[in-house]
Amino acid sequence: MKKTLVVLAAGMGSRFGGLKQIEPVGPNGEFIIDYSVYDAIRSGFDKVIFIIKEENLEIFEETIGNRIKPFIELEYVFQDSSNLPIEIDLKGREKPLGTAHALYCAAPSINENFAIINADDFYGYGAIQKVAEFLDEKFDTEKEKYAVIGYKAINTITENGSVKRGVCLTEDGKLMGLDESTIELEDGKLYATSFKTEIKKEIEKDTLVSMNLLGFPESFLNHIKEEMTTFIEDNKDNIETCEYLIPDVISKQVENSVAEVEVIPTDEKWYGMTYKEDKDYVVNAIKNMIDEGIYKNNLWEKED
Repeated sequence: MKKTLVVLAAGMGSRFGGLKQIEPVGPNGEFIIDYSVYDAIRSGFDKVIFIIKEENLEIFEETIGNRIKPFIELEYVFQDSSNLPIEIDLKGREKPLGTAHALYCAAPSINENFAIINADDFYGYGAIQKVAEFLDEKFDTEKEKYAVIGYKAINTITENGSVKRGVCLTEDGKLMGLDESTIELEDGKLYATSFKTEIKKEIEKDTLVSMNLLGFPESFLNHIKEEMTTFIEDNKDNIETCEYLIPDVISKQVENSVAEVEVIPTDEKWYGMTYKEDKDYVVNAIKNMIDEGIYKNNLWEKED
């Protein structure tokens, strides 16, 4: 079954201090996203879509684009805040309008089941495989089916500060909600502070969290498009700061019994560069995976 990988790459990387999506971490200048696309290709994905800012097109084309286009169909989509179903004054807003708006911009280019990932998160081959297997299913149930790849919380932290994660609230393997939280390790224990309640509590290290590796049928895009207008109208007074987010759209479909979300656990370890100090750790981790034979030293070298 055909499937597309959608890469969210329009974020600003404020905590890292630059465009961290194109920070070299591999021995031949590879970025984190090189490894995710490589894993997607060997997991059977047919197409990759990069959602970027228009001003970053040239640098994406000259680097990651030129490397991967011999191996997979490639398309670029611009997340443009003016791409809206109704006119509204954005009052000089600079940040993108959120992840669901990114999908709204990309919807005309997505014609099959799809997965989304962040450009600056290293997910691991096993996790990409699991979402690919989910997308190969036949979605013939009464409810729509989505998937969240759930990482053990302890496998998603950095020594250099707190991280933001969606703590999965589950029942019988189904997602009931995401508690967006700040997670940090203190004295060997893991703590999550909920954005909503501001309550800090200890959590088990194997608590599942979302890293935004999600799988959807094409029909999910209908909900994105249908609710974009409502979102704008509801947020006219805070249009400079509000964000139209994918988890909010998912939650609404679950609450309305339109969809159910399968939480698929993975033992893969996340790597990323939330902070500049994380880079050496990521570089060393990738080197170790190359030494173990998980990845080639020159990732995009064509075989004879």
